[in-house]
Amino acid sequence: MHTISRPRVDDAAAIHELVAAYDTSVIGGPDSTLDDVVDELVEPGFDRDRDGWLAHDAGGRLDGYAWVCRNGESDLVDVEVIVRPGVDGLADELWRAVLDRAAELGAEHGHDSVTLHIGVYRDDTAKQARTKELGFEPGTSFHRMRIDHDGPVRPPAAPPGLTLHTGEPEDVRREAHRVHQEGFAEHFGFVPSSYDQWYERRQAMTVTDWSQLTLARLDGRPAGVLIGSNQFLPDEGCGYVATLAVLPEFRGRGLGRFLLRHAFAADAARGRKGTILHVDSNNTTPALGLYESAGMRQVMAIDVWRRRL
Repeated sequence: MHTISRPRVDDAAAIHELVAAYDTSVIGGPDSTLDDVVDELVEPGFDRDRDGWLAHDAGGRLDGYAWVCRNGESDLVDVEVIVRPGVDGLADELWRAVLDRAAELGAEHGHDSVTLHIGVYRDDTAKQARTKELGFEPGTSFHRMRIDHDGPVRPPAAPPGLTLHTGEPEDVRREAHRVHQEGFAEHFGFVPSSYDQWYERRQAMTVTDWSQLTLARLDGRPAGVLIGSNQFLPDEGCGYVATLAVLPEFRGRGLGRFLLRHAFAADAARGRKGTILHVDSNNTTPALGLYESAGMRQVMAIDVWRRRL
């Protein structure tokens, strides 16, 4: 018998222990940090009193954690259900709460239906099967890519007319936001956001470091952006490329490859062991091939399943 309650920021350590136990059972070790959990709990738009659930056993041990989180004003809702390995029956109760709340979120924002997304490790065949039983279908797959740095990395030669700008000034951030929005417009699951929404979300994340945002201008015109963060620094000792976007009119000129290699050199200069990123294997641009040709290798696959509710 489990007692259901709502998550609080003070619950982050217990949630992290549960998630680490689940990750370890599937991929052999934790895949998140305590700060990652805190960031989830304070995510703008996430209502802890309505959008999250904790399940404790009779002895007070946390055995289940579930949440739903809407994407702006769109009909897209991200969901998750995590249950401690070896605990039976609890997932059904949490899934009922998640599906009911997701439908409510859609109605509250004027949508007749919602699209649910859940990311599942490819190695977790049991959760993949359970997700399919619940009516989810394959959406896309994200590959986690990594390159190791065994010392200094030579910075790439800059294309003619290129200037680079970091993200501390607001005017640079605003241009970076526009490039990101236009560059990702056709990508799977992309939801447009205003500059204020985009800034608020990143500002709320403990891993954000605006000095790791690089805006590329060609002949004075914003052309591409790379947004790095400290996402994988505490646990992997690696830099992380959260976003790499090039505007359509500047593609095919080697700018994406330049920004990627620029990030490798910057991470190596910071003493980081490597650089990590995630890439949609069904990307509208040939990003996977770019990353492989730059020396990155796949270290994990996460499948995104979707269901119309």
